[in-house]
Amino acid sequence: MADKRETDAISGVSTTGHEWDGIKELDNPMPSWWLYTFYACIAFAALWVVLYPSLPFVRGVLGYTTRNDFTGVMREQQARAEPMLARLRAATPAEIAADPELRGYALAGGRIAFATNCAGCHGSGGQGATGGFPSLADDDWLYGGTFDAIHTTISVGARNGENPEARGVQMPAFAAAGLSMAQVDDVAEYVLSLSGTGGDATAAARGAPLYVENCVACHGETGEGNRDLGAPRLNDRIWLYGGDKASVVRTIAYARAGVMPSWSSRLDAATINMLTVYVHALGGGER
Repeated sequence: MADKRETDAISGVSTTGHEWDGIKELDNPMPSWWLYTFYACIAFAALWVVLYPSLPFVRGVLGYTTRNDFTGVMREQQARAEPMLARLRAATPAEIAADPELRGYALAGGRIAFATNCAGCHGSGGQGATGGFPSLADDDWLYGGTFDAIHTTISVGARNGENPEARGVQMPAFAAAGLSMAQVDDVAEYVLSLSGTGGDATAAARGAPLYVENCVACHGETGEGNRDLGAPRLNDRIWLYGGDKASVVRTIAYARAGVMPSWSSRLDAATINMLTVYVHALGGGER
């Protein structure tokens, strides 16, 4: 590589003295407009650092932040929505559902609140999921599907340890409460027979008196369930934790205890009312 300055014979411009494989670099100055633009960018950057929070722990002379800007926008939106929200707080869910204007607003707001707070467990359409997440789109309810029942369930939750009025009681783990695994298996066969899915009539016959002794108080003589306790029906084919034999045996032997948060400490009254109307409208709401 050569390092020799000379004047280019074609352009008449001096070279920088750098050459590689016969290619020489001309020593052309940068265009003035480009240099002035570059200097202006440097000056603008320095001014920006002074005016706005561009460096750690430096708030800037103007004190502007996007967080403050967003807060202002949210306050404006809240003020705009407040008249309608006040009406939603003052009305009961049944009254909201009976008013076309309030109902339309509640369904739109409830859909958003549901997607944000409830869909993670109950599914985007309220279809629920095996594993203790009940469907909200059918007519099978643990605690009732009226407006009042749904509102209470959303407000206080279930077995959450944070609200003293939370729904639900603890189901015993019968394998630790006196039943042998053989007896648990017999009870499971009887429970399955209540919905017509049992496969061993002899085992079900052995499980019947065990069911009466241990399960009737909560689930009823025919497996109709008890909404006051949140004890699910056993005589249909809708299962929270699976309706196969192994799942039923596990439920009886070791118990299940689904937990739902108390939303009254997280959401305001208007949002809970909107959620109530939305959930009631998913398909299984009762009058």
